[in-house]
Amino acid sequence: MRLTSTSFANDATLPVEFAFGKVASEGHVALSSNRNPHLAWSDVPDGTLSFVVVCHDPDVPSRGDDVNREDREVPHDLPRVDFFHWVLINLPADAREIVAGTHSHGVTPRGKKGPRPDLPVADGVRHGLNDYTGWFAGDADMKGDYYGYDGACPPWNDSIVHRYVFTVYAVDVPRLEIPEHHALTGAQVLAALQGHVLAEAAVTATYSLNPRLAG
Repeated sequence: MRLTSTSFANDATLPVEFAFGKVASEGHVALSSNRNPHLAWSDVPDGTLSFVVVCHDPDVPSRGDDVNREDREVPHDLPRVDFFHWVLINLPADAREIVAGTHSHGVTPRGKKGPRPDLPVADGVRHGLNDYTGWFAGDADMKGDYYGYDGACPPWNDSIVHRYVFTVYAVDVPRLEIPEHHALTGAQVLAALQGHVLAEAAVTATYSLNPRLAG
């Protein structure tokens, strides 16, 4: 299977319009356009009955002690963990593309609605919760359930450039067996995919809010 994007080249910098945050002219971070990027896939294997889309950042600091602190950078050798930015399941077998800006356009305080996307899609398509749900849990102005795509916003003092991995999975069932009343998370979906993936393909973008690295 092959995955491409007209929004960015593989291993290139994510354009700021597809990020949640951008370098601010004053202060450190300003909200960005937060549009989902374009994705298109081809060479789909026989037997594919649905698709799953996942975007994750594998470079999130495992501890927050140094995050967004004026007097230091997050050490480059700090262990890193996954942060899920997008979970979308049960896309129909004839789907081959997601158009830029159709699943997210702008930052929505307290999160976008879920679990079903707002755009017209086949019955059964579900958005999962992204990890901004936990990140903003203690913020009175932003806390809520963040469904669907919300883009890059790495710590502005991180010493590494973050990677954003967009993966499309071709699946051998029309719907993943996750109860409708469950709030989907990235970990739940990856667990449910076990034994059902016929093929997968990924493209990666990079992003930083550290002025020293952002270029």
